[in-house]
Amino acid sequence: MGFLLLMGAFAGCVIIGVPVAFALGLAAIAAFWHEGLPLFVGFQRIVAGINVYSFMAIPFFIFAGELMFHGGIAQRLVRFAQAAVGAVRGGLGIVNVFSSMLFGGISGSAIADISALGSILVPVMKDKGYDADYAVNVTVTSSIAGIIIPPSHNMIIFALATGGAVSISKLFLAGVVPGILMCLCLAVAAYIVAVKRGYRAERFPGWTALALSFAGAIPGLLTAVIIVGGVLSGIFTVTESGAFGAMYALVVTALIYRSLTWEKFKTAVVSAVRTTSMVTILIACAGAFAYMLTFYRVPDNTVKFLLSITENPILILLMINGVLLLLGMIMDMAALILICTPIFLPVMQSLGIDPVQFGMILLVNLGLGLCTPPVGTCLFVGCAVGKLPMETAVRTIWPFYLAILVALMLITFVPAISMTLPNLLIR
Repeated sequence: MGFLLLMGAFAGCVIIGVPVAFALGLAAIAAFWHEGLPLFVGFQRIVAGINVYSFMAIPFFIFAGELMFHGGIAQRLVRFAQAAVGAVRGGLGIVNVFSSMLFGGISGSAIADISALGSILVPVMKDKGYDADYAVNVTVTSSIAGIIIPPSHNMIIFALATGGAVSISKLFLAGVVPGILMCLCLAVAAYIVAVKRGYRAERFPGWTALALSFAGAIPGLLTAVIIVGGVLSGIFTVTESGAFGAMYALVVTALIYRSLTWEKFKTAVVSAVRTTSMVTILIACAGAFAYMLTFYRVPDNTVKFLLSITENPILILLMINGVLLLLGMIMDMAALILICTPIFLPVMQSLGIDPVQFGMILLVNLGLGLCTPPVGTCLFVGCAVGKLPMETAVRTIWPFYLAILVALMLITFVPAISMTLPNLLIR
């Protein structure tokens, strides 16, 4: 009855429109009350969810991403991507994917990726004769590179959800190859669709233009190098690297590029505070909710249930992927990371799968959920930027879904894709 109350209260709150963070907290408190546990313990669990030193990295990463979004770094990355790969057939689609890979590795945010790159590339693609649905679909699906390619605040949330069992440095390294793999799959899909629709190639601007565009993009690209490199080399902790990354982003956008105005700076601060507040409340309340899931032995029972259906690890992995994909279609990503990690991580460990690899599987699954109806945040934002009805985009987006699914299956069943870099560089 307690477990039913926990899940029923959560589902009921979500259905009537209560924000997910508060729904998690209210459901947890209701379960505490039902079990006769002291309510102050529930509030202690809420506070304990964010009373972690490494959590301080999240607001710094978010602020750095906002500064880069509003500070003009995206335009220079697009210019470089267009000079590098724009001459391929349907080149602007591949430029879109390549730009997302670069900008996502700096900002760590799918929404920032769509907002920054979509507002630049979608109008240009339309002017060059590309269909609106193609432009929006490429922009939406490639945006999730920011979730997988480090630095990503979602990786930090996952590390917190494991209770500190996973190294953030390992997660950063593990995300490099899967992120590039997914972008390559999307680039192939963009090329095939472009050829089928008869889109033409852009003119190669020349090696001089390519070198100049690369030189202009270097200060922005160094943001990710400094953040990730500082962590891996041991110069910074994750939190210190986030703070240094935010300061560096401020210097680059305000003093080097000189594109960050005072108004844009204020907008970046407000956006960062708003996003950080949402994430903080979510993590805090999810801590109490996860405590009650453990209290009701949900992780152990999930392992037993799945093994009672089949002991074939391939089928179990496919079932978990299916569940994560379905959940990603109807719930926010950060909330699902915090809810699903304590449930499915024991299952993965029972199959001999490293928690770091599970983190990559989880992030790709939930990233795809951001691009799917009915609650795909990236899909909504992309359609708004491209001024395209969501129904029109969804009709032709399936080749890009298929590309991400191919990458997901490879990441799931080929551990070396995620684990080679962490195993080589971190002992």
